[in-house]
Amino acid sequence: MQLYEPINQLKPFAPGNNPRIWIVDGPIVRMALYGAKVPFPTRMTLVQLEDGGLWCHSPTELTPELKSQVDALGPVEHLVSPNKIHYAHIQAWKEAYPDAIAWASPGVRDRANQQKITTHFDAYLDDNPPADWRTELDQVIFRGSRFMDEVVFFHRPSKTLILTDLIENFELNKVSPAMGILIRIGGHFDPDGKTPLDLRATFWGNKAQARVGLAQLLAWEPERIILAHGRCYDSNAIAELNRAFRWLS
Repeated sequence: MQLYEPINQLKPFAPGNNPRIWIVDGPIVRMALYGAKVPFPTRMTLVQLEDGGLWCHSPTELTPELKSQVDALGPVEHLVSPNKIHYAHIQAWKEAYPDAIAWASPGVRDRANQQKITTHFDAYLDDNPPADWRTELDQVIFRGSRFMDEVVFFHRPSKTLILTDLIENFELNKVSPAMGILIRIGGHFDPDGKTPLDLRATFWGNKAQARVGLAQLLAWEPERIILAHGRCYDSNAIAELNRAFRWLS
């Protein structure tokens, strides 16, 4: 699998001289899927809040190089698990930044216990952004899946929507032939990225609930979308959302 080089480095995402939002492409992780260990690329989003503190969404592996870059920006204040399968590196970050608040998504505590991955969380995420970031970031829990809920965030200053697994957009020329077969079956490949088939199936009977979440995403009127897996969308966010979630119709 080809990664989005360079990895383990802060990369500005939004245009402008001071967008205060970056992505970090991390190394490959292997997840248990379909009876095998399937490789997935990782991506973190980092936002610098008005007070200079750093908000870290789905933290990737904390390498010395990355830590040096992060420390140069400001103090790490928030470590965010956006859904119950994105949390593996939070404990390492918590140990490096003990004053940071680790935020738990729905179900992540139980998942971590089941996987025997020790992770200390300090607070829970819900539909309302806490005072720590409500002037800059909005959020909603996207419900309807029988497997997991995802907390979706919207960065107002850059008009960026931050998704995790609700849309995956793998470029087939970056994956192995075997991985390409799985992605084609799942239907989540560029330029028609969407919710993978197995996750879509968990919304059976609950699509009306999911449409409520989608309505909120559209109401924010984002201009760009960060994804955790695959090519992000740096423009035409509304059109991409309507296309990617057409399975909810």
